Amino acid sequence: MALDTDANGNLTDPNAWSEDVARELAAADDTMSELSQEHMDVLNYLRDEYFNNNQNQPMERMIVKGMSKVWGKKIGSKDLYVLFPGAPSKQGNRIAGLPYIARKGGY
Repeated sequence: MALDTDANGNLTDPNAWSEDVARELAAADDTMSELSQEHMDVLNYLRDEYFNNNQNQPMERMIVKGMSKVWGKKIGSKDLYVLFPGAPSKQGNRIAGLPYIARKGGY
């Protein structure tokens, strides 16, 4: 499937995303393996924040807090880096089909 992406590998149309597209984006990333349910939970959280919270793309601290609620247990940023070694807020957003966001630091 041909995906229309920008220079950073992010989809140009976030509405073109699906779980199959996420798997394709992850497969093209050398640091990713198959997507687990935990990966999908994070991706869906990021998409929910973007589409239902004024196009918010949360930084790591907020992703940690959000996923702790979703999973019902306290997690840390290391847990997210196991899933997204290229940074949950950057690599996660890319695989979630969201626009590229330039920012420094994780917090």
